[in-house]
Amino acid sequence: MRVLLTACATAVASTALAVAGPLAATAADQGLNTPVGGDQLTTEPTVVADGATPPAVQASAYVIADVDTGDVLAAKAPHAKLRPASTLKTLTALVLLPRLNKSDQVIGSDADAAIIGSKVGVYPGLRYSVDLLFQGMFLASGNDAVHALVCHDQGGVPGTIQRMNKKAAEIGALDTHVTDPTGLDADGQYSSAYDLALFAQAGLSRPDFAKYASTKYTNFPLAKNGGSYQVANQNKLLFNYDGALGVKTGYTTLARNTFVGAARRDGHTLVVTMMNSPHGITQDASNLLDWAFKSYSALSPVGTLVKPAAAAPPKTASTTQGEGPNTSKKASALPPLRVRTARVSTALVHSVAYKIPTWAWAAPPFLLLPLFLRRPRALRPRAKAAAKARRR
Repeated sequence: MRVLLTACATAVASTALAVAGPLAATAADQGLNTPVGGDQLTTEPTVVADGATPPAVQASAYVIADVDTGDVLAAKAPHAKLRPASTLKTLTALVLLPRLNKSDQVIGSDADAAIIGSKVGVYPGLRYSVDLLFQGMFLASGNDAVHALVCHDQGGVPGTIQRMNKKAAEIGALDTHVTDPTGLDADGQYSSAYDLALFAQAGLSRPDFAKYASTKYTNFPLAKNGGSYQVANQNKLLFNYDGALGVKTGYTTLARNTFVGAARRDGHTLVVTMMNSPHGITQDASNLLDWAFKSYSALSPVGTLVKPAAAAPPKTASTTQGEGPNTSKKASALPPLRVRTARVSTALVHSVAYKIPTWAWAAPPFLLLPLFLRRPRALRPRAKAAAKARRR
């Protein structure tokens, strides 16, 4: 009985996650009367623009905005919560860059090399500067480089996840929830085209972030013979778009193509973010940027990228802990990982529970029904004897 009940509970939880589908941001989720950034910036899959019609693109959601003014020039489902893939590394960088000394030396580990997904080639036992690992993170989207950087910081992976979620809240990226700093398709991990624009805006204001984002080539050491190999930036916008500033690309099977790109022309710096696109994402980004630069004087903002001060929650002793640069490899005072995992799981189930159809809740009792209808085997001989006595 206990085994069957456990199996039923697991089935219900799995069904809940399966039927929930992509989560969507709402004003209620954010505790606000209107969507972050303005009334027109919703989860709806309709294009919002004022002054000109943007070109059609294949992405399920996008935002194009002026980095300097914060004006959102056009958007499609900007607050839809979708899987970010490696574009989430823009937030990872925002957390790690001010904390790590770029001249520090990091020794590659087996865990770095064994990580799944895209890699730049971190090899166990080899020494890498933090600076080079950041290049591997931006150019090759190396999950191994991210893992090495995160483990070099205080608190390791759990500490970085905690800081990333806190940073997202501080800058108004309220659609974002982080469970894996590499951007892989982890349960409960999501962001939005609007939030990715906020990450890009915050990142491009940092000279180091902007430098890594726009670097086209670097060299990584070979494990043997003391040689090196060339690594090229995966963001093709850098190589074929005039004024491109790069930023970050992403792809996973579930997220499909995601993109954060920026360019500077005629005194304007524009960022375009796209999520859940089947293909052709570089061309679509180029078309949106061309349109925005060409139509800039005719466009009226349809929203704004919020400023951190307007969205940041009040700081407390618990939220300010561990904010400064990394000065120690000792574990930070974080809740036990098991406790944090339980909290995330509980929050996720609560967030999707209202989407579970009635039959999903009704299924477990029906699965138990045969147990009550079937007579226990041990009672069968006694029942047969009683029936025989009555026939006599």
